[in-house]
Amino acid sequence: MLDRFLDSIQFQGQALVLRADRQKVLAGNIANADTPGFKSRDFNFARELQQATERGAADPSRLAPVAAQAGHVALAGSAAPGTDPKLQYRSPEQASIDGNTVELDRERANFADNSVRYEATLRFINGGVRTMLSAIRGE
Repeated sequence: MLDRFLDSIQFQGQALVLRADRQKVLAGNIANADTPGFKSRDFNFARELQQATERGAADPSRLAPVAAQAGHVALAGSAAPGTDPKLQYRSPEQASIDGNTVELDRERANFADNSVRYEATLRFINGGVRTMLSAIRGE
């Protein structure tokens, strides 16, 4: 029982770290919406979670956004330039004259969706911990 609980908490913890990383990436896209030539980035959450689970521990620094060009807004805690964050470029639905591929409506929707999923994961972890504490106390 305890092993299953710990495995669940570890999995949810990895999901939480990846959700936080994705939130940084999406925030970087939104922050650079007016930066000429900026290319919108994201990563495949399901694939990254599967790989993190297979590794046994998520490495949050691997997914941090990188200021790829001069003039891009760098976020606090961003990975150092030259690291391989395994981010993918997004193809825009409608091309911009200045080469920027950020589509604010899409980015805001993804940001909101990721926020809700982050909160749900956090609530799941909190609920599991409360249940375990209740079982330990015999309540």
